[in-house]
Amino acid sequence: MPVLHIAPEYGYVILSAISTGLFVTYLGVQVGTYRKVADVPLPNMYAEASEAKVDKKKHIFNCYQRAHQNTLELYQYYLVLLMIGGLYHPLAATVGNALWLVGRFFYARGYQTGDPKARGGLGLLFHLGELVQMGLSGALAYQLLTSA
Repeated sequence: MPVLHIAPEYGYVILSAISTGLFVTYLGVQVGTYRKVADVPLPNMYAEASEAKVDKKKHIFNCYQRAHQNTLELYQYYLVLLMIGGLYHPLAATVGNALWLVGRFFYARGYQTGDPKARGGLGLLFHLGELVQMGLSGALAYQLLTSA
């Protein structure tokens, strides 16, 4: 039966997980701040499409909200992969998380311009970070399954 050893470097993975939570909170604060600027009342998640077509602030608010929601859509899955993959190789998981954070930052910044096409470029780095976590998690699963 394999024994799971948690390396001291796993502390970096824990700090990485904390950083993702802070980043998601940062995006949420941006949405709340721009909600006031665009005058989109709660509990509405988005400005109505008809309003966003004629009011640039409402359109940009929708882009802020969409960037935040897109991050949240797979956040739990990403976080689980980070924590599992970090058990296999904590430093690689930490580097993968840095790619995810940088990519998500530029993805959101691009989206927040009001032009959803601007979310590409460096914004797509977050996919590389996700692939790192998937690979590390898969490698750990393989190691566990073949060590019996």
